[in-house]
Amino acid sequence: MKRRFVLVAMAAVMTLSLTACGGGSGDGGSSTDSGSGSESGEAGSEVANKDKPLVWFNRQPSNSSTGELDMTALNFNENTYYVGFDANQGAELQGTMVKDYIEANIDTIDRNGDGVIGYVLAIGDIGHNDSIARTRGVRSALGTGVEADGGVNSDPIGTNTDGSATAVQDGTLEINGTSYTVRELASQEMKNSAGATWDAATAGNAIGTWSSSFGDQIDIVVSNNDGMGMSMFNAWSKDQEVPTFGYDANADAVAAIAEGYGGTISQHADVQAYLTLRVLRNALDGVDIDTGIGTADEAGNVLSDDVYVYNADERSYYALNVAVTADNYQDFTDSTKVYEPVSKQLDESSSPVKSVWLNIYNASDNFLSSTYQPLLEKYDDLLNLNVEYIGGDGQTESNITNRLGNPGQYDAFAINMVKTDNAASYTSILSQ
Repeated sequence: MKRRFVLVAMAAVMTLSLTACGGGSGDGGSSTDSGSGSESGEAGSEVANKDKPLVWFNRQPSNSSTGELDMTALNFNENTYYVGFDANQGAELQGTMVKDYIEANIDTIDRNGDGVIGYVLAIGDIGHNDSIARTRGVRSALGTGVEADGGVNSDPIGTNTDGSATAVQDGTLEINGTSYTVRELASQEMKNSAGATWDAATAGNAIGTWSSSFGDQIDIVVSNNDGMGMSMFNAWSKDQEVPTFGYDANADAVAAIAEGYGGTISQHADVQAYLTLRVLRNALDGVDIDTGIGTADEAGNVLSDDVYVYNADERSYYALNVAVTADNYQDFTDSTKVYEPVSKQLDESSSPVKSVWLNIYNASDNFLSSTYQPLLEKYDDLLNLNVEYIGGDGQTESNITNRLGNPGQYDAFAINMVKTDNAASYTSILSQ
């Protein structure tokens, strides 16, 4: 099945094309099959756009300040769901992974021997629930967290070499009868001048500044994701043999564990990508939403309850996380391999080809572009879905929504927002 990935640079061209040609996926010059939910090519024409299956993924509709879920978006219609991962469970795992590493390597980790285990922290997006959870998870595990508004403060602190910052505190670890201070030396949101968050280049620049300022006070580097973590690892910490910890289990990060990368967290992208398209497939087929998930389908696809959970109140599927360290990283070297228990082809006679519009909020995001999308592209074949992939710029919703000019062309939608607050930017289009 052919696919089209629409690059950011082509946004204006594609918008014009959709307007002039009606946006048909079978228009001349397109590499996407004109296949849809009907032989006439009028995909989804029998169903109003507001009633078509919709899955939010990777960024849960929510208030970026409070974290409160946007239940209006999650209940947009009866076939609306969210797919992501258990952010709190994963955040706790990351924090525990860092703490365990310190305890296991206490004889060598304090580089200047001052009794203070200093770490720096790359924060992805201060308004993103997952980023907030990961920052809290690290601070909670290391004892550096400070309570604020009912949870651990997740604000970046700037610099804190003297331990006087109010958003964090010095933690204490008792290891082999000796007490060590743990201090967050610095943290910042990795946001570039154009406004894109989770920015790897910004993280690479930050570690250069931090290392020049703090030198051998830095004993640990921690990042909210592997994209930023690897940027810091390659720019500085690899040569200095300073363990660096990330999140996402990207292929390059997993491979780098053999070279000193401390560890990462697999959020079971293989399970998430499957769920993202599976819930759409089930809704399109009119079968129970649990088909091929908790209940085996006719092909034998099924997930065990140790790799995902479903929260009915939140209409959300969450993949569970796994710590990836030097002990098990060889099991995670191929981040784009489909999950074997759900790798069987569906019968096209009972699950006919349907057309899906799916966007990636930032075409440059390492995890989404290098891990998540390749997995989606494998599952869309198995699930008989003709997916059109749209790549955003990571900065504005309009860069993406401008390319949803003809939603009547599609049978279902999978949306990855730039900001978690902005679900209405998409549902307003589908409601027209």
